[in-house]
Amino acid sequence: MGDLKTTRSGTTTLSGIEPHGSAPAEIASWGQPRSAAAGDRREVDTSQFVLIVDDDPDLLDVTSFVIEGEGMVVKTAKNGEEALALLRAGRLPTLVLLDLMMPVMSGWEFLDEVAKDPLFKAIPIVVLTAGDHTQIPGAMDVLIKPMDLTVLLRVVERYVRGDR
Repeated sequence: MGDLKTTRSGTTTLSGIEPHGSAPAEIASWGQPRSAAAGDRREVDTSQFVLIVDDDPDLLDVTSFVIEGEGMVVKTAKNGEEALALLRAGRLPTLVLLDLMMPVMSGWEFLDEVAKDPLFKAIPIVVLTAGDHTQIPGAMDVLIKPMDLTVLLRVVERYVRGDR
């Protein structure tokens, strides 16, 4: 686990852990999370993270920015195969936000693979879809795109902060 360090400019970073790969540097500031209320800073808990799996870079950036702004760590994957590789690397997310329609390995295929592993089955998965699916086997919740970011945050906080 990394250490929090403050630079001369006042920016706080977490050594040893990089922000998700697709966010511009000004968005991915670990120590100064953005929040709707001015001056409302939240501590970053690096023992937990949210994994966002989507092939849309704009959605990854916006969703990551909003979740990181609430003091949560985010990792991203562009398809189910990348997401499975992260899971198999050993550090499991507190929550997975999963798109269904992606190249290489779809969300449907990812859900099938997760269902085969008892350790992975314990991870809550929330599906983000433009389709009209209301219930998806293996998913705890389904959010329809485009999403209301307030609703997204409420769902993420429910799973990450334990208010299930």
